[in-house]
Amino acid sequence: MNRTDRLYGIVEELRAVAPRPRSARRLAERFEVSVRTIERDLAALQQSGLPIWAEPGRTGGYVIDASASLGPAGFTLDEALAVLIGLGSLRSGPFRLSARTAARKMLAVMPDGDAARAVGLASRVHFLESEDDAVVPVEFAAALRGDRVVRLRYAAAGGAETTRDVEPLGSIGKDGQWYLIAWCRLRDGVRAFRGDRMLSVEVTDERPPRRTLRSEDLAIPYGRLRPVIDD
Repeated sequence: MNRTDRLYGIVEELRAVAPRPRSARRLAERFEVSVRTIERDLAALQQSGLPIWAEPGRTGGYVIDASASLGPAGFTLDEALAVLIGLGSLRSGPFRLSARTAARKMLAVMPDGDAARAVGLASRVHFLESEDDAVVPVEFAAALRGDRVVRLRYAAAGGAETTRDVEPLGSIGKDGQWYLIAWCRLRDGVRAFRGDRMLSVEVTDERPPRRTLRSEDLAIPYGRLRPVIDD
């Protein structure tokens, strides 16, 4: 176990038993290192701002505020690599700018050595993309999160352009394409709007009525919908 994984493990071990203390000796046995190494790790965690304190006495030890957790610096190498790959897959999507800054923020708070290893491994991973892949407007993201009526200038598959007011309900990604699922006031029903066919996106000040999106409203002929956050 490398030091980053051990630091994360120590925090989780202390949280699991809180508010009871855990001795340095028990922690050393748990992580198969010396007591001195554990004490150095605990000092480093304290210096990072985590609320860990020592309780003296025969039954004493180290205690942590149970609500405390270790931030992105506690990512394992594989976890950091997975995050970088996931963010890199958004390069042509509507969240590409946020994905780029999120990756930088994560690397900035990781230990320098771990960050360098994660970047080195991520540089070996590539995506095979079409030369003519269209870029989705970044305003797509604002339309999705704004909880406002959106005015779209949209090009249909046949090339015809329309301007319509829509009420965003969600989004679906498929084969590199992003679709805004919305209630279309022009068609008086739920429609899917492909991101790369959006010619302009204007978020208005109007708050739409609350609507419930049902799976049957999507009329998906094939495939299986999977949420971004699995249970």
